[in-house]
Amino acid sequence: MPKASSPEPIYDFRAVEEADLDLLAQWIKKPHWAEWWGDPVREIAEIREHMDSVSVEPLIVELDGQPIAYLQSYDPHLEDGHPYADQPFETLGVDLSIGPAELLNAGHGSAILAQFVEELFEEGATRVIIDPDPSNARAIAAYRKAGFQPLDERTSEYGDVLLMAIDNPDEAF
Repeated sequence: MPKASSPEPIYDFRAVEEADLDLLAQWIKKPHWAEWWGDPVREIAEIREHMDSVSVEPLIVELDGQPIAYLQSYDPHLEDGHPYADQPFETLGVDLSIGPAELLNAGHGSAILAQFVEELFEEGATRVIIDPDPSNARAIAAYRKAGFQPLDERTSEYGDVLLMAIDNPDEAF
């Protein structure tokens, strides 16, 4: 008899609160974050600033009530000179980092993104972009699994990136 497949996890997304900054500071110091993130003090200060921003929404991803990742979405058209302002209006960008290292390579990254992108599409986004470092093979594989496709490689204030996108299937460009 075939095994019943387990249901896909359902993730909860909530706004980052002041109380989350200590946990984020711990995660940023982990090797799998430190490789891709900048100075922890500066990064936490930026997340704190984003908490009151209209252009960036910092989120904690929870699974079964436990924080497991940091996710942010942003509108590149709300920041002057944003390097992705060439994307169609109603495009939103996302960034994702899994918190605990033991949750890496377990399918959470692609599953979180697939669920979150679907929610963004339901809210009216026409395209969602993400910009991994071109050498971050693990992230690129997870983003492809979630449906993102490469658009182009760029160099910007964020360094070298592989700009990837997924378009809302209900919208025509």
